[in-house]
Amino acid sequence: MPETPLLDVKNLVTTFHTPTGPVEAVNDISFTLQAGETLALVGESGSGKSVTAMSLLNMVRRPGRVEGGRVLLNSRNLLELDESEMRQVRGKEMSLVFQDPVSSLNPLMKVRDQLTEAILAHQSGSRAAAARRSVELMVQVGIPDPEARLADYPLAFSGGMAQRVMIAIAVANNPKVIIADEPTTALDVTIQAQILELLATLNRENGTAVILITHNLGIVARLCQRVAVMYAGRIVEEGRTGEIFEHPRHAYTRDLLGATPRLNHPREKPLVAIEGRPPSLRDPIV
Repeated sequence: MPETPLLDVKNLVTTFHTPTGPVEAVNDISFTLQAGETLALVGESGSGKSVTAMSLLNMVRRPGRVEGGRVLLNSRNLLELDESEMRQVRGKEMSLVFQDPVSSLNPLMKVRDQLTEAILAHQSGSRAAAARRSVELMVQVGIPDPEARLADYPLAFSGGMAQRVMIAIAVANNPKVIIADEPTTALDVTIQAQILELLATLNRENGTAVILITHNLGIVARLCQRVAVMYAGRIVEEGRTGEIFEHPRHAYTRDLLGATPRLNHPREKPLVAIEGRPPSLRDPIV
């Protein structure tokens, strides 16, 4: 008997209603995620990856709206919950790591206060206990001198350290799923590797399932068991990472792989640019 997925997304539709007409940013997508699995959502900018992430947590801002489908977390449809019920899901059962950590943290609150607030939002206990847990989290994500750094404001942190704080907040309540939306975009290559290794460690040691949103196929090959390729608001191909890389079936997937630099790529052979432009989301592909 097949194992019931931890997360089962079915026929998800998210539309932005603009003065010039509706824009179907997410158009009837479906995928599953097993406990402890890492799934990549890949595609070019504007393909619908980040809107998908916001839709899973029902956080799409107006004029956008989730208009169809189901998001089943442990067989419970999150799209049927009211806002107070969803607040109990966000950060406790499913967390989101944004791509710009500095702007995602509150610049007027010390890191200690932001971590304890995240903990006490979902756990009973004293502020002293939450403060001790905050130190543990800072150690877990590799921030040196954690007690002193908890007293700092976010602007005192580098981009890489701020992203570690964001990950600490995301894992504070041991969620079942972490959605990491381009978590290394603004970081240099060395720091990127450290953040990705941190996510891999959390996945391995805590059994946390991860949805990694990225356009970097090298990251996908290294970290993810499965990959879903998005194009114009749709998932056009999904499968095991090795199978997608070795035997891509969809033309867009082949073009995406062909445009990706590789160490063994012949110097005399130029990279192939993807021709044309994405279709308008006002006239979605069928």
